[in-house]
Amino acid sequence: MAKDKNYRPPILEGKKALIVGVANDNSIAYGCARAFHELGCEVAITYLNEKARPHVEPLAKAVDAKIFVPLDVSKPGELEAVFKRIEQEWGELDIVVHSIASAKKEDIKGKLIDCSADGFALAMDISVHSFIRMAKLAAPLMKKGGTMFAMSYHGARKVVPNYNVMGPVKAALEAACRYLAYELGKKKIRVHTISPGPLKTRAASGLKDFDLLLNEAIERAPVGQLVDIMDVGFACAYLATPYARRMTGETLYVDGGVNIMA
Repeated sequence: MAKDKNYRPPILEGKKALIVGVANDNSIAYGCARAFHELGCEVAITYLNEKARPHVEPLAKAVDAKIFVPLDVSKPGELEAVFKRIEQEWGELDIVVHSIASAKKEDIKGKLIDCSADGFALAMDISVHSFIRMAKLAAPLMKKGGTMFAMSYHGARKVVPNYNVMGPVKAALEAACRYLAYELGKKKIRVHTISPGPLKTRAASGLKDFDLLLNEAIERAPVGQLVDIMDVGFACAYLATPYARRMTGETLYVDGGVNIMA
């Protein structure tokens, strides 16, 4: 059958993306995986551990993930093993999505002033430094350039009651993305922070009075609606396309406009 001369391949066809942070079908990372897949991108997906695998594996199959591997960034060697697998199977990489964060329960629930040094270091290592380590491993595989994403929240720039230790941690993540954008720009690698509005993810459910945050977001958003994981996924997908080829170092809000309100 002759090809339709008007056929245009999906905008991300031939691209390869690593998605880190899928826990269930409500995960922001899964929204990114679905969006990339829909636009023709091959995806690799990680799962935290064997306990998480049964919840993530069906989602990986749904987006035809060619690579499905464990990754706990707190365990030495696991991050390196992921990139070794990508190098062996793909030989290159175009997109990285880092959608993981963690802190001790008492630090998430408690006041920043009471956060221990160990607790702060743990939150910074998993939520921020793991992205820096990931960027270092990904950059050599982005031979023709690429795009890296990390997930933040409005609490990085403004005080959100009950966000506690994650506020300064996410502020550090946003700063790290800007510096990585500067350092990797000459390699045609672009780095962005995405700042979604409140979403009903497993991680967010650990925040005190999270339902109040959701209700307030609906009331304050100019569009009068909450965002969902696909809104975040397609925003990332756009930034990974040639249409955004000269955009880098941005913190892009995907929150229905809540961040513009006084």
